[in-house]
Amino acid sequence: MAKPTLFPESGFRRLKIELSYDGTNFAGWAKQPDQRTLQQDLEEALAMVAHGPVNTVVAGRTDAGVHATKQFIHVDIPEKPPFPDKDWNIPNWEYRLNRILSEDIRIHSAEYAPEGFHARFSASARHYTYKIADGLMTLPPLSRFDVAPWYRHLDEKVMNEISSKMLGEHDFKAFCKFREGGTTIRTLTKFHWYRLPNGYLAADVSADAFCYSMVRNLVGAAVCIGEGRFPQEWMVDLLENKERVSDSYVFPARGLTLVGVDYPADELLAEKAAQSMARRMDED
Repeated sequence: MAKPTLFPESGFRRLKIELSYDGTNFAGWAKQPDQRTLQQDLEEALAMVAHGPVNTVVAGRTDAGVHATKQFIHVDIPEKPPFPDKDWNIPNWEYRLNRILSEDIRIHSAEYAPEGFHARFSASARHYTYKIADGLMTLPPLSRFDVAPWYRHLDEKVMNEISSKMLGEHDFKAFCKFREGGTTIRTLTKFHWYRLPNGYLAADVSADAFCYSMVRNLVGAAVCIGEGRFPQEWMVDLLENKERVSDSYVFPARGLTLVGVDYPADELLAEKAAQSMARRMDED
């Protein structure tokens, strides 16, 4: 695997792009052979606007079927377009990209990135929301894309009690699918359940970063507590013993949405990126 670069190569400038998407018809973020992915669609559209191949870096690599209302990528493009005496009209890229892309991806802004910005490594936190229609609640057709149905009623008070015990820095190996060479140590800063006005149960989940399927594993385990299947000690024991939770408890991707990514002040972007990349190199 090539070592990631924190800064654009000489003769290139970095763009920061904010986007959202409905992940229903995508096989996740990362490019895969013979699969429709977000990275593939975006890089093809960007290549048309940039008049040449590009490589994107994303803040959070969402899984198949997961949505985003506030995602970020960066892409490095030549300082000058390949036409004499022309400049890139970067503010116009939002309009041009949305004309090319299918309607399940929308670009919200495209701008030159501040110095030191790296979409993945400069990020200090990621925020997700998971929504459940529990207790055999009728799910309207349009809601089926971003809400997971559940037949039993869930007790959000009990779920908040156990979720609060997951906060802090832990080895979340029990709640992550294995990936060669990656650490499962994360700092979970928020895991809170509440009722939406329409009665759906929602969880806001925030961390410095998430490992593969971590949110959906945490949600599934908390649901087991909320429906009374297991006592709270069961989830605490999983965490402490690093005993992998059964795949049968992993909740569907469609209920999960990336709703935000935090970055430090511009003058701290490069420092944060360097720290994150050094930690990643230690893990690999």
